[in-house]
Amino acid sequence: MRKPDGQLFIAMGRELLRDDNRERDVPVDTEDQHPLAGRIIGAAVPMLVPRDGPVHVLIVGEAPGPRGADKSAIPFWGDAAGKHLYTALAALGAVTLPRAYDTVPWDGNALRRRAFKPTAQGVALTNALDRCPTDDGFRFRAPARRELQHPANMARLAADIERLLPRGLTGILTLGRVATTTVEFLLTTRPDLTLRTQSVVHPSAQGLLSMAPNRGKGSRMADLQAQWQTRCQAAVVELGFVAPDA
Repeated sequence: MRKPDGQLFIAMGRELLRDDNRERDVPVDTEDQHPLAGRIIGAAVPMLVPRDGPVHVLIVGEAPGPRGADKSAIPFWGDAAGKHLYTALAALGAVTLPRAYDTVPWDGNALRRRAFKPTAQGVALTNALDRCPTDDGFRFRAPARRELQHPANMARLAADIERLLPRGLTGILTLGRVATTTVEFLLTTRPDLTLRTQSVVHPSAQGLLSMAPNRGKGSRMADLQAQWQTRCQAAVVELGFVAPDA
């Protein structure tokens, strides 16, 4: 018998939450043969920037995920939540995804092994904290305020913004509360950085579930993913993005 929509939503939500929690709460697996595959590398993941041309919008997330950007060394690339972002940006013409990238698992190690890399057009991507936070080298944890607001991290984020100003940067889109509060803190300490800002919920399972009215009754996870992508695209355009062929 078919489940009612509300029950189906809950079941799908729980499944996505399990996927999301794999990134946050459990040790990284060791299936990959890379010598660091079983550990969080914890190296700085640089901003993804277009090779040339204008950059009107900077997109800021929370931190590199242990299975994704920590291994691919590209913001959001292979992160569980990153697939929604790259899908939205590709449809908008803001990124170009490599051909056949979806023939391998959405995983930083797998994408790195095949040398699959996205290219950005008109937008740049970075994180509030540029490295995957961990206490033991195996488990991801949420970035701490002291890390996010540390002078070195603030200087790094400010340098990323200043690097884009000559290329026409007009706005910053933050994904989730951590990114939003970090960017707000930076801009209050740097009033010379006069940029428009917008925020959308983080595209993790938890963030998508927070969008659902009435605790998800009558909603489907696929619908929430599509809604998030539409909101993200609208925010990017409102902040000044112009498609390269426009």
